Amino acid sequence: MTDLQFELTQPDLGAWRAGNTGTVGVWHFDSGVPGRHAMVTALVHGNELCGAWALRGLLEAGVRPARGSLTLAFCNLAAFDRFDPAAFDASRFVDEDLNRQWSADRLADACTLERQRALALLPFVQRADWLLDLHSMHEPGDALLLTGPHSRNVGLAKQLRAPEHVVVDEGHQDGTRLRDFGRFGLPDAQAGDARSLLVECGFHGDPASRAVAQDVSVRFLLASDVIDASSVAHALPGWRLPDPDRQWVLNVTGGVVARSSGFRFLVPYEGLQVIDKVGTAIGDNDGELVTTPYDQCVLVMPSVRQARAGVTVVRFAREEAL
Repeated sequence: MTDLQFELTQPDLGAWRAGNTGTVGVWHFDSGVPGRHAMVTALVHGNELCGAWALRGLLEAGVRPARGSLTLAFCNLAAFDRFDPAAFDASRFVDEDLNRQWSADRLADACTLERQRALALLPFVQRADWLLDLHSMHEPGDALLLTGPHSRNVGLAKQLRAPEHVVVDEGHQDGTRLRDFGRFGLPDAQAGDARSLLVECGFHGDPASRAVAQDVSVRFLLASDVIDASSVAHALPGWRLPDPDRQWVLNVTGGVVARSSGFRFLVPYEGLQVIDKVGTAIGDNDGELVTTPYDQCVLVMPSVRQARAGVTVVRFAREEAL
C-alpha cells in the first residue's frame, strides 16, 4: 500500500446541509406529475467526496423533476465532518460502515450513529423507485458501475452507456449495502420497476472522480425520465462526458475475505489487472496462500486499506463485452 496524494477538495455544504424535508441533509422535490421517484445518495462514506460535489452541483443548478420526484441525500454528514485529507481513511465512518447496516436486524438495533442515520434515511429509501449511490475507491483505478446480480440493473447500466466497466457482483459478507436493501434486493420477477446502482467513481482524492459522479448522475436522471435533456443542457453544461467506445461486464465469481488486518498482497496490484494463469499466488491471508481461480482472472478493487476480519480485499471476475 503506497501513500496517495489527496487532491480533491472538500466541498462546503453549509448552504445545503439542512435539507428541506425535516431530515438533515435530505432534499426532496415533487413535480406533481406522475412518474418515478429517483433518489441519488452521496457520502454514505464520509471520505468519498465526489458524490457530495455532484449533489451540491445539482442543488446549485436548481435541477427539478419534470415528472415524478427527486430525492438527494448527503448520508453520513457526521463522518464527513471529521474529514482530514492527511488521514482520509479515518473519516469513512464514525462507529461502523453505514453501507453494511441495511438489514432488518441491524436497523432494529439502532446502537450506533450509522444505524440511527440509516433509520432516518429509511423512509426516503423505501419510497424510491430508482436509486443511484455515488461512491469512490480506496485506490486509483477506472470507474466501476456495480449492478448486483440482477439483470434489470445490468440493463440499466447498458442504457446509461457509461462508465466503461460494469461489475456484476453479489453483496458483502459483512452486511447489506444500501443498493441491495428491500425491494432493490429482490429477484427480477418480484422487484417491479425497482432499479439500483452503485458507482465507484475512481480514487477518493482524484479530482476526475467528481466529473465521473456528475456524468453518471446526469445519465441516471435522464434514464429515469425524471428530468429532460433540455434542462440538463441548460442547467448542467459540461456534465455529460463522451461515451466510452464500448462497455465491458466483469462477472464476479468470488472474492477474498480477510481473516485479519494482517492480510497482504505478495506484490502491488492495480484494479482491473488481469492475471493470466490459474493458480497464480497473489496474497497471504494469515498463512493461507491466495491464488487465482482461473486463467485471465480480473482483479476487482484490490485494497488492504480497510483490511480487517470479514472485509473483502479483492474480487475475482471474468470479463466479457456488454
